[in-house]
Amino acid sequence: MNDRIEFVILHTNDLHSVFESMPRIRSFFEAYEREQPPERLLRFDIGDHMDRVRLETEGTMGEANIDVMNATGYDAAVPGNNEGLTFSAETLGTLYGRAAFPTVVANLRPAAGSAAGAWIRPRHVLVREGIRFGIFGLTAAYNDFYKELGWEATDPYAAAREQVERLRREEAADVVVALSHLGLMHDRLLAETVPGIDLILGGHTHHLMTELERIGDTYIGAAGKFGTHVGVARLHVDRRTRRVAHCAGGAEDVSDAKPDPAIAGTIARHAAAAAAAMNRVVARLPRPLDAAEDRESPLGNLLAMALRRHCGAEIGVVNAGQLLGGLPSGDVTAAAVHAICPHPINPCVMLLRGASLRRAIEQSLDAERRGMTVRGFGFRGKVLGALCLDGVEVDVARAGGDARVSAVRVGGEPLDDDRLYRVGTIDMFTFKVGYESMAEGEQIVYHLPEFIRDLLAGALSSPMAEKWIAEAERPRYRPAD
Repeated sequence: MNDRIEFVILHTNDLHSVFESMPRIRSFFEAYEREQPPERLLRFDIGDHMDRVRLETEGTMGEANIDVMNATGYDAAVPGNNEGLTFSAETLGTLYGRAAFPTVVANLRPAAGSAAGAWIRPRHVLVREGIRFGIFGLTAAYNDFYKELGWEATDPYAAAREQVERLRREEAADVVVALSHLGLMHDRLLAETVPGIDLILGGHTHHLMTELERIGDTYIGAAGKFGTHVGVARLHVDRRTRRVAHCAGGAEDVSDAKPDPAIAGTIARHAAAAAAAMNRVVARLPRPLDAAEDRESPLGNLLAMALRRHCGAEIGVVNAGQLLGGLPSGDVTAAAVHAICPHPINPCVMLLRGASLRRAIEQSLDAERRGMTVRGFGFRGKVLGALCLDGVEVDVARAGGDARVSAVRVGGEPLDDDRLYRVGTIDMFTFKVGYESMAEGEQIVYHLPEFIRDLLAGALSSPMAEKWIAEAERPRYRPAD
């Protein structure tokens, strides 16, 4: 008898609702299921399977993803930030209540007084060939956001130490596997500082590891993004000591895998249901509303107005790049709003000093800044775009081809550089993205689970819509006298 047992661990991460990849992933899994004894095969997802940028996910509120995951055959999964932060606790409970696999996350728990989280377990044990695999999950701890949804996101390192100890001591785990939606830097630090983890399967930073990395006695793997690859770890366990003797593998390209017809059919059914749901009419426009990336526009100003009103602020600020197009006259569907504003970006309110707002407005006049490419932080557009404003008027002086701010007024009064203004804006700015001075705000409060497109749809459907649209058509930037 061989003195080692070989287990194959398949893993995916950061699919972000790229449904086109999912039938190939299932076929890739099936190939291993045909070759590998069932007791020697494990399958995990490491988070961000869902992304509401896709209509299949948005229109079914994640049910399409869960049903595909069930059919794919995962043995456990950890939620990423795209699951945990873009759905309400109630919706997550419904979604993961449908799951045929355990959902493990050790550093996320219901906040005091919250009913969220019945679907969560910190760890799970799988017994294969008599070997006890202890599985625990970790997710990126965006606690400022999670607390608005009724969660408490705790320190992942402390959570990992606790779970390793409990798995080894209480659960008698022979092998410990961490499903980590923390990012590669954190995975490496986890391997360095938390002893007792045999294998870390990672995600969040979209890192592609064609070969496993080893730090001390811990192996690290990850499979990139969008389902182009599947991670394959061949883990050898010593029969006598019941400990990991060796692990090898990496991420493998699945582009040549033949799409599984059953998964493709499941996706098609959900796509049809999502299209029907998203074709509901949310508003009717008497005239078109234009949008532009390089300047203010009626639709951009309306979004700034919606942010200001929603946050109870003096000022509304948003970058024009959040809008990927305008809206024609006539019926406006939920799908149309989603198409022009697909980002999972939330409103927030802050106290911002006048000087910080002035710097952002000055930068907005710079063509290079407006055309800056932005990636990540929930942004699903292409370029940053100009600033659209509400509650603010800007006098612009021009000399040759250059433009500069001549004067700024708030509520008809000159902007006071030293005063703190209550500003309704977007969470992206608080990460120093695009207009860095907007991140200098104080007492920031994030509004979840609302997305900025929800605010836009609400403004379009409001009984006050006609009046607000007329106000949005009024320029905020004017030539200096």
